[in-house]
Amino acid sequence: MIYLSSFRLSKRKVNNPNIYPYNVFRDKYIEPFVFRPITVLYGNNGSGKSTLLNIIANCLQLKGKEYATSNSFGSVDYCGSFSRECFYTLGEDDYGNTINKLPENSRYIKSEDILYEIKKIQQKQILSDGMEYDYVKRGMSLLEAKKFLASKEGCKQEEYIKFAQEKYSNGETSMQYFEEYLQPDALYLLDEPEVSLSPANQVMLAEEINKMARLLECQFIIATHSPFMLGTLNAKIYNLDTKEYDVTKWSDLDNVRYFYNFFKKHEDEFKV
Repeated sequence: MIYLSSFRLSKRKVNNPNIYPYNVFRDKYIEPFVFRPITVLYGNNGSGKSTLLNIIANCLQLKGKEYATSNSFGSVDYCGSFSRECFYTLGEDDYGNTINKLPENSRYIKSEDILYEIKKIQQKQILSDGMEYDYVKRGMSLLEAKKFLASKEGCKQEEYIKFAQEKYSNGETSMQYFEEYLQPDALYLLDEPEVSLSPANQVMLAEEINKMARLLECQFIIATHSPFMLGTLNAKIYNLDTKEYDVTKWSDLDNVRYFYNFFKKHEDEFKV
């Protein structure tokens, strides 16, 4: 399903070369992005892939969008101006009619959102692990502390314990986060979803995204430089490291070639 068909960045030039976000795309010759069910924005650090996702999220007013300020004084709303100067087109429904509204479930999920969820769970686990000790330290006997935790009020804290016991690692927390938030019939912007995931889980997530795009009417625009995601996703890939944001095969990307050359160099060490 194609909910967002195309997106064109602002072409206006500003005099100051350091004004954000104009400076991110300065001296780039950029045609409109044309999206598929899965589109990847590839680029190394500083390429602007996260900025681009956030601009799209702001233009579409998606859940999870972040409104950035362009300078410390806020005297000129350059971010707002840039977003208003962008242009997008929506896709068509199954009957060929132009979509006039994005599905409610659509959202922008940032790597920070995932890390925050992990941190929140870890804090709960720390709280639950030290709870009994804290009550005893305040003057309760061990028996009194146990009775409190068995009470209605203490049951809320007991839930933290159960919750923490179900969460074994950051990677598993990330996978469960995606299971909760990725639902059928929606547009999702994902910023580096591979955060905290092992290579095997990165591939698993990419395979799930492929299935959701193919079978569950989802569209994904993903910022990543993970070779495991890039090699698994059935995606159109824009290389934001190039001047014209070329559409590129995953195996030709610099980051992927770096991994290939690294393991090729150590090939003999893998031989039995």
